[in-house]
Amino acid sequence: MGWMKDETGLGKCPANYVPLTPLSHLRRAAQIFPDLDAVVYGNRRLSYTQYTDRVTRLASALAQMGVQPGDVVATILPNVLPHAEASFGIPACGAVLNTINTRLDVDTVAYILGHGEAKVVLCDSQFLQLAEDACAALDGPAPTIIEVADEQAGFPPSGRFQEYEALLAAGSSDYAWIMPEDEWESIALNYTSGTTGRPKGVVYHHRGAYLATTMNAISWRMVLFPKYLTIVPLFHCNNWCHTWMVPMMGGTVICCRNVTAKAIYDAIADEGVTHFGGAPIVLNSIINAPESDRRAFDHVVEVFTAGAPPPAATLAKIEPLGFNVTQVYGLTETYGPATECLWQPSWEGTEGAERAALKARTGIAMPMMEEITVMDPETMEQVPMDGQTTGEIMMRGNVVMKGYYKNPEATAKDFSGGYFHSGDIAFQHPDTYIKIADRAKDIIISGGENVSSVEVEGALMHHPAVSLCAVVAKEDEKWGEVPCAFVELLDGKSCTAEELIAFARERLAGFKTPKLVVFQELPKTSTGKIQKFELRAVAKTL
Repeated sequence: MGWMKDETGLGKCPANYVPLTPLSHLRRAAQIFPDLDAVVYGNRRLSYTQYTDRVTRLASALAQMGVQPGDVVATILPNVLPHAEASFGIPACGAVLNTINTRLDVDTVAYILGHGEAKVVLCDSQFLQLAEDACAALDGPAPTIIEVADEQAGFPPSGRFQEYEALLAAGSSDYAWIMPEDEWESIALNYTSGTTGRPKGVVYHHRGAYLATTMNAISWRMVLFPKYLTIVPLFHCNNWCHTWMVPMMGGTVICCRNVTAKAIYDAIADEGVTHFGGAPIVLNSIINAPESDRRAFDHVVEVFTAGAPPPAATLAKIEPLGFNVTQVYGLTETYGPATECLWQPSWEGTEGAERAALKARTGIAMPMMEEITVMDPETMEQVPMDGQTTGEIMMRGNVVMKGYYKNPEATAKDFSGGYFHSGDIAFQHPDTYIKIADRAKDIIISGGENVSSVEVEGALMHHPAVSLCAVVAKEDEKWGEVPCAFVELLDGKSCTAEELIAFARERLAGFKTPKLVVFQELPKTSTGKIQKFELRAVAKTL
């Protein structure tokens, strides 16, 4: 189909076919933007020549340590310079980049290191204890820890492990990057909490990562030489692929270790930040920043926001401050953003609540996605685009994961019918724009992080006084959503809300801990199933 009658001699060759990879962006930038700022972090500023040299030395040093193509190298790092370097350096030696959420608990980090079989882990000095405890908890071989000190942030080297700068010094500037022979080769392994407690390993390929960088630049209306601030964690969907994208545009990555309104305002004023992404909580922090933290600037900053649907009121308040916000939506399984609320020319002139409501839509497919729509998950048929009939958001395209690592059953389930099943419930307007109506599978999105209600319930059920519990999302002005626990106690047992919250905090990451506990009988169906929709209604009144 579609072939010409005589294809003789028209095959692929090195002259007309090169596997797509974001590594190409940095190699090109080093040639055509050698002296431009590539990365800025605090008092450190690297040109593209210096950045590429350090990436090359990292790739070389990892290879000297015995890291082979296809091996996994993990990171437990905040948004600092070495994390940006690792984004390129780890795949440049043929390895697979596994960025681990620094907010996770020891048990989950140990699971990720063991399941991914990481050979090496680059770990910030602040999180060394987490890495050591996780490695000690492994049944099998533990990865080699490389300590990444950050003296300007107050974290000097401990002296217990080889330090990152010494590792780079041992590498060679002449090392030849290992470029993928097939663009389907894996570039990254990202773990998502899902809904079952244990995270699933989402595998990215070089092709998808390259296309994600391209579609983000297009949807952001990005021109050459942007100044990009890393608010989205580099451990979250690889910073939505933005760190891989910036060299394509000859731009500057400005690393932000601690995300505060003051840090954002300072970066905009001092470095001329033009773009950043972040959850609605980031927008709220900017809106509510005290006058002492604000800085004047004279340009419009373009913002991608995702993680939870931003309230229209938030969007209405942020724009007058000098920020143009575009809502995007996606999942770890789609390399981050996959839809955008593209502003239509016909919408010009709308103001106030009407404008904010339009901006609060989930949107339409970004350019490199083949199709994103809302379908009935049982029949796999398109739901009516009437602005009210709900279904599940379905996706297909090149910027969808390869699948879940070592989990063919989950991969087959989520790819059934030829679409990726997002698990998110939505409706479509007549103009095809999607709007999320509810989160399926009871996922709570707190500060941009996924929280599994099942995992929180499992932790609470270990308390000796708890008979039954259910966890739902409660709206929160700061975090977007927080876990709210409804609990039935055993007869004759007593416990306070403070005790249960403290109990949960010992077993869960802080952002997963319930912020409110309500003691009451749980509403149930005749078969004993807890009716969470009733609890959500109660939570809205609290």
